[in-house]
Amino acid sequence: MSELQINTTQNVKINFTAAGVGERLVAFIIDTAIKIGYLLLLNKIFGVFEGMDEWSQIGINTILSFPVMLYSLVLETFLDGQTLGKKALKIRVVKIDGFQTTFSDYVVRWFFRIVDVWIFGIGFFVIIFSKKLQRLGDMAAGTGVISLRDKVNINHTILEKLKTDYKPTYPNVIKLSDNDARIIKDTFTRARAAKDYATLIKLRNKLIDVVGIKDVKQASDIEFIDIILKDYNFYTQDM
Repeated sequence: MSELQINTTQNVKINFTAAGVGERLVAFIIDTAIKIGYLLLLNKIFGVFEGMDEWSQIGINTILSFPVMLYSLVLETFLDGQTLGKKALKIRVVKIDGFQTTFSDYVVRWFFRIVDVWIFGIGFFVIIFSKKLQRLGDMAAGTGVISLRDKVNINHTILEKLKTDYKPTYPNVIKLSDNDARIIKDTFTRARAAKDYATLIKLRNKLIDVVGIKDVKQASDIEFIDIILKDYNFYTQDM
């Protein structure tokens, strides 16, 4: 499986598993089956009207076919980068620069489907030879498709094991968001495992500045960051 590295707005690199060609193809087949089913239903309902002239029939079919044409654009926009097929395969469209995917990004991907899908399925071959498993639409929009199937346990989430009598140290941690906490934990876990003390020092200093901690308790960089994560969980666990 290929990895897709995303550089977040906090300048932290996070690795995701890029969705494979097979997963994307199956998702595409599911979406296509849904669209074909919708068109067959339309034909069954509106194709049997008697007394309707040909142009009226064409007009109605054209209007009712819009959901098929806009299927991927609308669903990816409102389902946070997923269509029903992508949801079934647990894959999602994301920005590879760490920013939130926007409507214009989905429009670019949707527009390039003309080339990627309908011109000899060229996108399929582009994905195979792309380092980041991107089709042309992804390259143009600066997006990628990641797999959400990674095995997750408490060490991969923002959750921390807290003792029932745990006493928090820094109440200002509520300034952080869940996304901040995920990035902090991911960076902390990787740096600690690699014994990357320079990164741990930078992370500690950044937290002191962002959280606004005036009175820093005596603790090593690892202990301090661990306290921050536990405090965040303590104050947000019931939110």
